[in-house]
Amino acid sequence: MPPHTPSAVVAFLRQFPPFDAMGEAVLEFMVGRLSERFYPAGEDILGPADGQAAWYVIVKQGWVQGFPMAALEGQPAAMALQPGESFPIKALLEQRPVTVRYQAATDTFCYWLPRQDFTTLLQQSPEFRAFCAEGFTQLIAGAAQLSRGATSDQMLEALPLNEPVGSFIHREPVTCTADTPLLTALERMHAAHVGSIVVRGSGGEPVGILTLRDVLPRVVLPRTPVEQPVSRVMTPEPMRVDETVPAYEAAALMAHHGFSHVCVVRDGVLTGVLSERDLFAMQRVGLSALVRAISTAPSTERLVEASGRVEVLIDQLLAQGVQAEPLMRIITDLNDHTTRRAIELCVAAQDVPPPPFTWLSFGSEGRREQTLRTDQDNGMLFRCGDSADADAMRERLLPLARQINETLAACGFILCPGNIMASNPECCLSEAEWRQRFRAWLDGGVPEHLLNAAIFFDFRGLYGDAAPAEALRDWLTRHARRARVFLRLMAQNALRNRPPLGLVRDFAVERGGEYPDTVDLKLQGATPFVDGARILALAHGIAATNTQARLAGLAETRAVPAEDPAAWTESFDFLQLLRMRLHRQQARRGEALHNHLNPDQLNPLERRILKEVFRQARKLQDLLALNHQL
Repeated sequence: MPPHTPSAVVAFLRQFPPFDAMGEAVLEFMVGRLSERFYPAGEDILGPADGQAAWYVIVKQGWVQGFPMAALEGQPAAMALQPGESFPIKALLEQRPVTVRYQAATDTFCYWLPRQDFTTLLQQSPEFRAFCAEGFTQLIAGAAQLSRGATSDQMLEALPLNEPVGSFIHREPVTCTADTPLLTALERMHAAHVGSIVVRGSGGEPVGILTLRDVLPRVVLPRTPVEQPVSRVMTPEPMRVDETVPAYEAAALMAHHGFSHVCVVRDGVLTGVLSERDLFAMQRVGLSALVRAISTAPSTERLVEASGRVEVLIDQLLAQGVQAEPLMRIITDLNDHTTRRAIELCVAAQDVPPPPFTWLSFGSEGRREQTLRTDQDNGMLFRCGDSADADAMRERLLPLARQINETLAACGFILCPGNIMASNPECCLSEAEWRQRFRAWLDGGVPEHLLNAAIFFDFRGLYGDAAPAEALRDWLTRHARRARVFLRLMAQNALRNRPPLGLVRDFAVERGGEYPDTVDLKLQGATPFVDGARILALAHGIAATNTQARLAGLAETRAVPAEDPAAWTESFDFLQLLRMRLHRQQARRGEALHNHLNPDQLNPLERRILKEVFRQARKLQDLLALNHQL
């Protein structure tokens, strides 16, 4: 029957997206066409046998659980819907039957809207249409806005870094041609009060750049005649970004290369110059200055001091609304610079130069997914002849590896409790030994091998000759996709870690222990995405180690429907952002960092997104189970 109090229904719907953003008239139209139905616990509400989806259903009171068509008797529900959530949007949009059996988990009341009125809403309400087309993306965007709104007003006087680069350009670039005399170029910089001048090509494209930082080593010290053309001292082929890309992409490039300026182009033609100061108007720690301080630290003590400033910078980036993926890249790049400088200092301190080696990073650093400082997971790879040569080279490298591990520990990278470090002889191997080790794991599949693969298979070369690490990656990519038994065991192992979705409540929180009433954002949240992406990538010959890159590779090769990797990437990013925010709160309170979050501390929108994120993790696990018949 129709609801008797339309105003009460409107007030109820206004609590939830997308109804909270819809116009008054269109919402009243919707409410006037709703009917209300009751379902006792255990009764089916909607299922595949009902034919083409004919109703849009909103949960008013109680809980609804969803079981996929292929679910076996006794299997847990794949989803749990709470008041304010709706279904079956995708089936309505695609004009097909639902593929999920929706059942009342408790005594439940639902609002029902006929399909023709659902179609009218799509036509009349842009907010409703956007939510139905990209509901999860809309929720994520709303949460990001709330997150930025909770940060310091002072920090947000600058533009948030998810704005396009072009938004930060407020003046014409200072330029010259390649044959301009050096003195003239310097005079233009001085007159304009800028720190760089761009050398334009004949088509307006940037072909070089000269910054004030270049003047001392390239002009003053070598006594370069100022009559010489600027092309003699410029940096050729300067880094450039299109004016439409998000500003955080430019920030990530600056962190990776240690630059403080980047050229901004439209269709290849220069439109401006973006400086670090433009990006971080209120910053207390400069990105490029921090990279230089780390990369040129003359001693371990100075390196420790410089690396300690990373946390301040991360606070600033979080406050400016930088998204999780570029934030992780910036953190990883800074950690990479710290690791490389630690290795350089330790190598320089050796009485005798060590044999050539490649430093390997494993785990989250290997995937470029570090949040804040984590345990060290690293190793060494070297090339040699026979096993006797390998033993001799290992004996020479292990003392250096121990010194590097201890230096990194001084910089805040905790020594690995499991001893997965280069100073462990088991992690300091020749290229042939690494292949032999990986082959044994692929052929064996005992629990220890599965655990090792989850850490070691995400390796990348961080220092030294990159060729041996790339060759090892190519070898592993070819061999892993043929190890079907091993991949099935990896999937079986990954499925033991289920997302903490509750049946009656939103989340299945821990009931005791050190962190009661919490969920583990890393183990129960991020890990299912990392494990699932790794297994699918190995099975399809995708060489990437980064989780987002693996998911993108799956979409490009059409190994899975394109919309699934997109949703999984957004889910993973949201979890990582929550983790970083949680870690910064803990650090400010002087607490030991951990990943346990009480969901009740989140606002309603974030709680809803977190539940959807866990559903996406379960969907990824369901795909693993289907692929490997588990």
